[in-house]
Amino acid sequence: MSFSRVLIANRGEIARRIQRGCRKLGLETVAVFSEADRDAPFVAEADHAVCIGGAAPSESYLNVDAILDAARTTGAGAVHPGYGFLSENADFAGAVEAAGLVFIGPEAGAIAMMGSKIEAKAAAEEAGVPVLPGYRGADQSDARLLQEAQALGTPFLVKASAGGGGRGMRLVTDLADAAEAITSARAEAKGAFGDAAVFLERYAPRARHVEVQVLGDTHGNVLHLGDRDCSLQRNHQKLIEEAPAADLPDTVRDDMRAAAVRLAQAINYRSAGTVEYLYDPARGEYYFLEMNTRLQVEHPVTEAITGIDLVEWQLRIALREALSLTQSDVQFNGHAIEVRIAAENPAENFRPETGQITLWAPPAGVRLDSGVEAGSIVGHHYDSMLAKLIVHAPDRAGAIRQAVAAIDTFAVGGVGLNLSYQRALLTHEDFQAFRHHTSGLAEMFPGGWTEPTPDAQDTGLAAMALHLHPAPVGASPWESLGSWRLTAPAGRPGTASYWATSGDAPIRISDTPAELAAVLPDGQSHTAETVALTANRLSGRMNGVPFTRVAHVERARDHWRVHLQTQAGMTVTTLRTLEDQHLTRASAGASGADLLTAPMPGAVAEVRVAPGDTVAAGDTLVVLEAMKLLQSLPAPVAGVVTEIFCAPGDTVAGHAPLVKLDPEETT
Repeated sequence: MSFSRVLIANRGEIARRIQRGCRKLGLETVAVFSEADRDAPFVAEADHAVCIGGAAPSESYLNVDAILDAARTTGAGAVHPGYGFLSENADFAGAVEAAGLVFIGPEAGAIAMMGSKIEAKAAAEEAGVPVLPGYRGADQSDARLLQEAQALGTPFLVKASAGGGGRGMRLVTDLADAAEAITSARAEAKGAFGDAAVFLERYAPRARHVEVQVLGDTHGNVLHLGDRDCSLQRNHQKLIEEAPAADLPDTVRDDMRAAAVRLAQAINYRSAGTVEYLYDPARGEYYFLEMNTRLQVEHPVTEAITGIDLVEWQLRIALREALSLTQSDVQFNGHAIEVRIAAENPAENFRPETGQITLWAPPAGVRLDSGVEAGSIVGHHYDSMLAKLIVHAPDRAGAIRQAVAAIDTFAVGGVGLNLSYQRALLTHEDFQAFRHHTSGLAEMFPGGWTEPTPDAQDTGLAAMALHLHPAPVGASPWESLGSWRLTAPAGRPGTASYWATSGDAPIRISDTPAELAAVLPDGQSHTAETVALTANRLSGRMNGVPFTRVAHVERARDHWRVHLQTQAGMTVTTLRTLEDQHLTRASAGASGADLLTAPMPGAVAEVRVAPGDTVAAGDTLVVLEAMKLLQSLPAPVAGVVTEIFCAPGDTVAGHAPLVKLDPEETT
């Protein structure tokens, strides 16, 4: 069936990526969007756009009827599901086809078979693909599962048959815990996927996650596009992906690729798909994990090393074109790395970050697949991943260097991201020596990870950048930098003081035509010559050595933020002018320590206290759900609960009051 207009049943960066693929083939695009995404870039860039419901995914991106109505209304002839949401929903694929539209992906039967972990492993075994020892039988009784657990021995995993992403999964290291693990895995699987079926599987410690990209057409042709390593994960969510998978024995690599093709052929697979494996370096063995019947988040690294546009070929295959490539035509060039950029705080257990992006200044010269821009709102309704940074170099070491260099010049304001954490992973000796594995983050950072902070010299340079930053035209005296004191070049003050938001003592800047000197609160002095801030670059000479740093200065509500490229990566220094300091002191009233507020927008999952309860500082008062994660909100002080402003199920805004306390008196 032919089509000229494609509805993209997704959002964010993947919607924009599919739009680019459609434009390449001269196909029109239809964006469907929720009320929360009305002003998102993917909506503005589509040829047609239809609002299909509220912010909650169940009201929009999971609303099959609304999506099909939008396709009929706009005259779309095909639907591309992207990844996530409905991309691996066999019923959705069937509904699209039943509506007379082309589903840009595999047939519903293949999706259903691979969507069941039990059926998928049975199909893999039949195709001669190695699987982990375990139990995948139809008898789901407690007695049978416990019997099989005894026979399998520890360690083993209890895993949900449906779904993925680590949900419905439990690690058992002691048989005494098996019954509870099975019960809780079932409950989570039922709640998340509507299917309580589980299976048991031997656990392979220190395993790596390796996957093979396959491509099949409607004419029976199947080929592989090489392999990827996705072993850096947290809670079974990938952080960094690379292609090819480094440090694999050639025989293992060849077997993995051939096995992936056999499985795809066995199920008559069409479109792009990924066969995922666990590789046990200690045994030199690999085992089938699952098959993702969709475009993967990490597909760009395969595109980088092969030069093959996967979205383009998804569209061509859906148009019934035969693959014009043979396996020998697929050539592999260099090494590629993808870094997932997410709105979360890794130093605080990956707490989701929400708000408005006030600054979005990505690096030049590298591929960035992004769903946001300056001004975008990051809400709590969807996954925290905002963008993907992709680099390509002749070898792995070069790709790592490129990725680190790109992160070091990436400045983002308004919403916290995981870029510094990703940099720490890329520069970690275990990653560089390929000693990492799927559960290795605790080994890499045994004492936890903390956000890097500017050193003394960098703090001085940040204050210089702020000093050199021109006040915006029309700014009030409260937002200016004291520029009425015309004693230095370009109308800058000859001397000025700037306060870190965390300290009472100022950084003093002395400005002369020849140099800038920064005296820090501890008395350290740093002097730079011929300093200039031009086009977000701070340059000059320090101790006779030339320097150039990326520097972005932005205004926040009551302070300035200086994003500065340093040896530790991109750091942020918050500073106040004299005027800011006066305003802050003047407005300082009640501390607000007696009020628990929402750190971000979200849905109230639990309220664990009632009026009159006595609580200690740190006790959990409210549990908030945001970006698919649960956040326990502690009492800011010890005291007695006087008022509760929320209830389970409520949707609350960021900074909304939740619980008021009468603080415990201290003497």
